[in-house]
Amino acid sequence: MSDPRDELVEHLGPMRAFAMSLTRNSALADDMVQDALVKAWTNIDKFQPGTNMRAWLFTILRNTYYSHHRKARREVSDTDGELAASLAKKPDHDGRLQMRDFHVAFDKLPDEQREALVLVGAGGFSYEEAAETCGVAVGTIKSRVNRARARLVELMHLDEDQVLETTDAVTAGIVSANKSVA
Repeated sequence: MSDPRDELVEHLGPMRAFAMSLTRNSALADDMVQDALVKAWTNIDKFQPGTNMRAWLFTILRNTYYSHHRKARREVSDTDGELAASLAKKPDHDGRLQMRDFHVAFDKLPDEQREALVLVGAGGFSYEEAAETCGVAVGTIKSRVNRARARLVELMHLDEDQVLETTDAVTAGIVSANKSVA
């Protein structure tokens, strides 16, 4: 019988991508992933072999994010983003303005809708896996994804057939309304 700890490494990339989509900060995303892995490692006895390790890890990561988010509300933060903007800047490219518009629109979505889009659109989760991770019904996830995609189209003033120039796979997965994961 294999040790479930051996499987943890397989999920690092997707966990980091999910954490990045939630936090928008690579250092914080790395810290969240590390915290989630420490929690998973120390509570590996609670993992049920034969179940979905990725969903279990993403649930831990999601809960870690929300705990951090609640704590951060009580702390002073870089609310206007000036400090963050001065530390790193994406290179210029054709889709840069659209990406900025996308990020502004994406940030306006409720946490639940952003989370559903990231899990289903970018994380490759099925609706069932995303529902399990979030602790809601499958129909709720489908509804959140549809409402979020429609709201992004509205906020970005896009036509239904207009192509968004994206620069990363995560964003492409999020805005892809044609992705049918059942």
